[in-house]
Amino acid sequence: MTKITTLKRCLTAIVLATMVALGATAGERLTDLVNPYIGTGGHGHVFLGANTPFSLVQLGPTEYTHGWDWCSGYHYSDSILLGFSHTHLSGTGVGDLGDITVLPAGSPDLRSVKFSHANERCRPGYYALNLTDPDVRVELTATQRVGMHRYTYGSSVKTPMLILNLKVGVGWDRLTDCQIKRESSTLVTGFRRSKGWANDQIMYFAAEFDQPMEMLPVSDDTISVFQLTDPDKPLLMKVALSPVSAENALANLRAELPEWDFRGTVAAADQAWEKELGRVTIKTTDETVKRIFYTAMYHTMVAPSVYSDLNGDYRGSDGKVRNGNFTNYTTLSLWDTYRAQHPLMTLIHYDRLPDLAEAMMRISEEQGRLPIWHLMNNETGCMVGSSGVPVLADLVLKGYCTDAKRALAEMKKSQLCEDRSLGLLKKYNYIPCDLEPSNETVAKALEYCLDDDAIARVAKVVGDKETYNYFYNRSRTYSKYWDPETKFMRAIDSKGNWREEFDPTRVLKINEYTEGNAWQYIWLVPHDVHGLVKLMGGDDAFISRLDELFVTEGELGEDAPPDITGLIGQYAQGNEPGHHILYLYNYVGQPWKGAKLIREVLSTMYLDDFDGLIGNEDVGQMSAWYIISAMGLYQVEPAGGKFIIGSPCVDEATMRVRGGKTFTVKAVNNSPQNVYVQSARLNGKNYTKGYIMFDDIVAGGVLELTMGPAPSKWATARKDRP
Repeated sequence: MTKITTLKRCLTAIVLATMVALGATAGERLTDLVNPYIGTGGHGHVFLGANTPFSLVQLGPTEYTHGWDWCSGYHYSDSILLGFSHTHLSGTGVGDLGDITVLPAGSPDLRSVKFSHANERCRPGYYALNLTDPDVRVELTATQRVGMHRYTYGSSVKTPMLILNLKVGVGWDRLTDCQIKRESSTLVTGFRRSKGWANDQIMYFAAEFDQPMEMLPVSDDTISVFQLTDPDKPLLMKVALSPVSAENALANLRAELPEWDFRGTVAAADQAWEKELGRVTIKTTDETVKRIFYTAMYHTMVAPSVYSDLNGDYRGSDGKVRNGNFTNYTTLSLWDTYRAQHPLMTLIHYDRLPDLAEAMMRISEEQGRLPIWHLMNNETGCMVGSSGVPVLADLVLKGYCTDAKRALAEMKKSQLCEDRSLGLLKKYNYIPCDLEPSNETVAKALEYCLDDDAIARVAKVVGDKETYNYFYNRSRTYSKYWDPETKFMRAIDSKGNWREEFDPTRVLKINEYTEGNAWQYIWLVPHDVHGLVKLMGGDDAFISRLDELFVTEGELGEDAPPDITGLIGQYAQGNEPGHHILYLYNYVGQPWKGAKLIREVLSTMYLDDFDGLIGNEDVGQMSAWYIISAMGLYQVEPAGGKFIIGSPCVDEATMRVRGGKTFTVKAVNNSPQNVYVQSARLNGKNYTKGYIMFDDIVAGGVLELTMGPAPSKWATARKDRP
């Protein structure tokens, strides 16, 4: 047995023992199946700590930033803590946040401590760590807007203290202003303002203690040191956050967590997670699959994050404070999450989506375009395309945004801007590579094509023929980048010439693709797969090229970013642009080829391990791909609601869909060898299609897939293809 396996088993035992001590029975809850350590090593970048689903507070350990793998503020390879901060990102490729950091101490000069993972444990809504120097037991839990701490000091700590540090941040984050105001011997308020990935981020707080605290004089106004007046009992602390004001933070604290019941708060957080995890229940004899599945579910519910106070106040994208009768959201990693995370939400998180649609439209009204990568009322502008467009369009087409005309107006506004290469697109009807200094023109253009298609679909529903025609036609301009000689999507200049520097496997320093190479970007036409098939020369040519993708060897080159991981030939599961590719075989009548590859990815690239994610989590997308694929489904077209049927790795999955209904996918005769669908039945009737529509899923029912060890003719007829 390896050391890491032994450690994993020890940690599992500790977690279960912890929950028994907290009053829960081991083995009876879905939260027991979550392993929050999956993805804390390698390139996973996931958050570790205490939170509740989609909460503003992400309370957990913060370490020094040592590079890209510390984007969440924590990496399993590390053993030095700066303290416990109340905001973190999860799975991102850039580090930020780390607001309002607390560190227990025995000396006012302490700024970091060593720790051991052997003394650390975490489960949904609860984090604990036994420090040895100083001897302090740390326990953390949370509500939506409040973090709760319990510190138990050992007898060897002669002067028990607590340090409140506003200087600490994660990654790019740098403090620009702050305030710590002592309201009384048990209450401190203030704010932290910083500049990082979010250009101007401010977080207000109210921190309350359950005993009077002596505030010691320090020379640094970014740090406060408090000494316990009653060191013989555990210190309880509540820290509430607000994007608006310290007064609102205090109001959030009083309303959301008025009591000092730490165990009760842990139990409430656990129950909140249990409820959300229960939106999908699965059956499988593989305990490892259960842990991976429910950990993936857990990871998909770290964000989008609530970004408004209990009274409805929120800070808008223009910096102004507003009030709205809805829950505002932030942390929108849309270039990643439009592919699987948001389609998954449309199936199981139906109750949050009207507010999410409202939040997105408000962002657009405040900043002049739909969110691109939105963080704490800041538009980071990260990644290419206008990925808020297909997300909002999908919400309209699925009935979650009832004001379709308003949504269409914001989508049009986003796509008719002049910046981000859109001005060039309007002028030339493509993006000339010699006129775009930031490069990535092929990736930008293909993303804009699928964005435009999403607008066209909404315009058709609204009955706006002019808008439909304009954006539909623009959505088909992907064909301009197709080079029939090399059979790749290539950069083209303002004179209509292909860019000379070209290598299909290498990621060049002047790159026309975003975090990928030419092989990976052939397929980014998910809105018009049959149009792409025709462009390539028909089914046989398309299949041949697709087959070639998975066997082609070649070096990515020294300029390739670390995101491109999980390679099968040139296919990269570790990064988002190719997440739909395995399902393209269904469109050309060979679903069995995709099924085999889907099972390979599910079983080899998602592990119950610290380094258990093949790429960084990207705010839920990597895990969402697993969840929905494990159930045997995937939405290829970004907007519209057509779910392609793949190869489920669980024997049965039941989703709680809207209207109090359930939809179940059953895989009969399922096994690691039986990966191919032989036949299907929908609600007891023969079903020959290789896809199922969103409306059929949310109507409730049962999709029964009979699995076997060899390819079959199921869903191969042209009439049964998506």
